[in-house]
Formats: sequence, C-alpha cells, structure tokens
Amino acid sequence: MNALSEPERRAFELGCAVGLGFTQPLGRMRPGAVGRVLAVSGGDHDIERGLLEMGFVEGACVEVLHCGFLGRDPLAVRINQSMTVALRRREADAVLIGPLLDQSAGVQSSASREAQLS
Repeated sequence: MNALSEPERRAFELGCAVGLGFTQPLGRMRPGAVGRVLAVSGGDHDIERGLLEMGFVEGACVEVLHCGFLGRDPLAVRINQSMTVALRRREADAVLIGPLLDQSAGVQSSASREAQLS
C-alpha cells in the first residue's frame, strides 16, 4: 500500500541523497548558499501552506542571506532573486533544498555578484 502522494514520493527519493550531501533542509544552509527547492513538507499543514504562499514552490531558486545570532533565528532568504523573507529555523527545516542543476540560469549568490562588480 502506497500512502505517499507523488510529490512526497519524489521528495523522499531526493531526500535519500541527503547522506551524500546533495540535498539538505533550508535550515541547515549557511549564508551565501544557493539552491533550488525540491519539496516543501512538514508536520504542520499551516506552515507548509504559508511557505507555499510565500513562494517556496518546487523549482524556485533560493539564497540564504543571513542567519540570526542567538539560536540562528531568523534566517533571511531570497526567493527567485526577487523577494526576501525571514523564516524561523523550524519553518526553514520544512523546505528541502537541492543543488542548482542549471547553472546557465544566471543565479549567483550576492557575494559572487559583489566580487564581479569590484
């Protein structure tokens, strides 16, 4: 009996690569890290719905801009080079991030863009 929906099944398969370092929850990424949203899943449906409404949809490019000092909360995250949001670590851990597979998309971290300008 398969109780998982298709997106959950794909997220599980992609999540199997976590041990290899290919995917990770957004909450574990360091400032300057760039990746692509693979799935949004969490125990709380309100958090999941809120993240989807903010733009954390499958395929969206994300960049971690800043982590807070105490407890590393909140995280400042840029979505698709257009919107910046602040998330609690608990919310960020519901977003599974993978590597950017299409480097020709022109997505760069803020640090690399600043280095090119100087």
